[in-house]
Amino acid sequence: MRICGKRIRELREERGYSLQDLAQRAEVSVSYLSEIERGAKRPSLKTLDKVARALNLPREQLIEVGSEGGLAPGERIRLLRERSGKNLNALAEAAGISVSYLSEIERGNVYPAIDTLRKITAALEVPLSLVIGTGGSLGHKMRLAREERGLTQAELARAAGVSAGLIGQIEQGKVQPSLKTLEKVGSVLDISPCYFIAEDAGVDEVLNQMSPEIRQLLMEPQVQSVLRLICNCSEAELRFILNFIQLYKRSH
Repeated sequence: MRICGKRIRELREERGYSLQDLAQRAEVSVSYLSEIERGAKRPSLKTLDKVARALNLPREQLIEVGSEGGLAPGERIRLLRERSGKNLNALAEAAGISVSYLSEIERGNVYPAIDTLRKITAALEVPLSLVIGTGGSLGHKMRLAREERGLTQAELARAAGVSAGLIGQIEQGKVQPSLKTLEKVGSVLDISPCYFIAEDAGVDEVLNQMSPEIRQLLMEPQVQSVLRLICNCSEAELRFILNFIQLYKRSH
């Protein structure tokens, strides 16, 4: 398990917190927090929980995914289950799967279908993105879109005019497809190729990072009116707004 210090720093800066602000909120020393952000120190789970609470987000979002030592989906499910206070039997029953199958998933012996992951995360009351990783990899996104449309790898490959082996390798993250391949697959799935390569976090994850007060504020009619205006902004206008927000947060 690798703690992503860079991610902690980015989230801290997004919230307009200085090192001193976050250290005080998390009840840790400034020097220790600085070392965590630089990757010089590996915090205990207890300290990580304090930092996560100070940032108002789940501990799992501070753990690096996709690199050696990162958390696999099964490990994430186990952490989320333990955090919710559920045992294997309780989660398996709530998700409608067998205890032995859930145990195999948590140990990393099997990788379940997206539909099964949805049942598990629904039972845990967390977004799917917390299990499959931030924003989802290209392969995860392709598998998700394929299974939502009820297609097998072979069916998708045949419709897209590529080999089933290539689809399998893409979904497993073993090969990086060309833009031409993504266009063919996207055409079959009725999805823009941009969906597969975009690094932006999903809506569930963005909302999950917000405090309850901010989520409530977004429901107010005046705020929604402003959001509708933003939808009609040009690129230059939107960049001006974003730069103004960053300037305001730095000055405060």
